[in-house]
Amino acid sequence: MSNRYGMEIRAAGAQEAAGLSELLAQVGISLPPHEVAQRLEAIRQSTGTALVALAWGPPSGVVVVHWHRTLLSPAPQAGISLLLVAPDERRRGIGRLLLKAAAQAARTAGCDTLDMAVSGDQPDLDAFCLANGFTGAGLRYRRPLRKGG
Repeated sequence: MSNRYGMEIRAAGAQEAAGLSELLAQVGISLPPHEVAQRLEAIRQSTGTALVALAWGPPSGVVVVHWHRTLLSPAPQAGISLLLVAPDERRRGIGRLLLKAAAQAARTAGCDTLDMAVSGDQPDLDAFCLANGFTGAGLRYRRPLRKGG
């Protein structure tokens, strides 16, 4: 999927692993390219997708969306587990394009809602979510499933 701005949004593959590793490092997440490639493959084989924004060179951004069934809804529910745009590429519409592509992937999977958890005090991300049609839906709690986690 491409758009009029010359930015291509497409499914992430192993060929993007090195660039995504660099993108993650820009925000303090250390993940070697071979692990990125393994995780991209695992996402591809599950109920979800990873999409990258590409113009020239390494990826400018990435979004990962998953969907699952629940007892309380007739349609699958979708959630964004990662939305990241390179710090020097922000405020250029890339996040909005990635969000639009993630929403389309979720609709294609039959989902009727899209959730995105926002951790901590991130007023820019809160504003982004509100500007893109999300509404506040409470807090999310997390519990480790293994000791020491």
